Amino acid sequence: MLLNELNPILQEFMRQPTAFLGGFVSGLLGLDLQQDPLKSWLERQMSTQQSPSSSPPPPSGPQRISID
Repeated sequence: MLLNELNPILQEFMRQPTAFLGGFVSGLLGLDLQQDPLKSWLERQMSTQQSPSSSPPPPSGPQRISID
């Protein structure tokens, strides 16, 4: 029963351990995640874990496609 409740937390920890532990420790210490330097550190951690290679952001706005 307890294991079923902890399962989503453990899955998130396994996906992104650095970001998860950073958020967990900041919660224990009562730090605000929306203030620097913690905000910029979390953004860097999330960006390096999501896309290790530097790719340009997707273009915004309408795009032209051709259908044969």
